[in-house]
Amino acid sequence: MEGRIERIKKQLHSASYKLTPQREATLRVLLENEEDHLSAEDVYLLVKEKSPEIGLATVYRTLELLNELNVVDKINFGDGVSRYDLRQEGATHFHHHLVCIECGAVDEIKEDLLEDVEEIVERDWKFKVKDHRLTFHGICYRCHESEDDKETKKKAD
Repeated sequence: MEGRIERIKKQLHSASYKLTPQREATLRVLLENEEDHLSAEDVYLLVKEKSPEIGLATVYRTLELLNELNVVDKINFGDGVSRYDLRQEGATHFHHHLVCIECGAVDEIKEDLLEDVEEIVERDWKFKVKDHRLTFHGICYRCHESEDDKETKKKAD
């Protein structure tokens, strides 16, 4: 984690920003919860546990700055809540998500599934793609397996 913080610190410095204690506290929460898709309020509550003097507005400003610098991606899964997702180091694109409409689980697809699509868009529409986002909405394997188990149990009865 320390190496990643140091690299982000350099990224901030190259954009004429400092890694203030408040920004570092926010960044640490994001790194510690990298698998989650935290809202600003979620981040704030976790930051507040460690640094109660940091306010919600500071966390919001930090998240927006990190989004501008492509350290995090601001995402919305259609529920009206913005969430923040750390961008993989060296990633040129946002990763894809699978959102379960039954339980709300969010799974990630790290592979870039749209390279061919980008090439077609750039070639046929003369549109220079800088990034893309792809979110699938459906029923996750956990809910699907649970439904299969219920059906099997019904047939057994």
